[in-house]
Amino acid sequence: QVRLVESGGGLVQAGGSLRLSCAASGSGFSINAMGWYRQAPKKQRELVATITTSGSTNYADSVKGRFTISRDNAQNTVDLHMSSLKPEDTAVYYCNAVIGRGNYPYWGQGTQVTVSS
Repeated sequence: QVRLVESGGGLVQAGGSLRLSCAASGSGFSINAMGWYRQAPKKQRELVATITTSGSTNYADSVKGRFTISRDNAQNTVDLHMSSLKPEDTAVYYCNAVIGRGNYPYWGQGTQVTVSS
């Protein structure tokens, strides 16, 4: 069983920065891609950023140049550094990991990010 635990959300003023962290725990698994998604009230969950085992990254257009995703393969962690935050970045942020040969998706419980104007 794989468990993803996020940390680092909170309340920040527009223009500020936050760092989200996610740690995967369990045994006997190999992680493929990792990433962050978000869901704002009354909206669908959307991709924020992903990163492969080799470090290739992909970002939503809305966060390019402001957010940076990184991972530590040895520690099974993924971070999201968010800067120049905007009120429209307010959402619950979910960590995602694609695991094993079957590419099974796992999700964290989510962490709230609120950006005040």
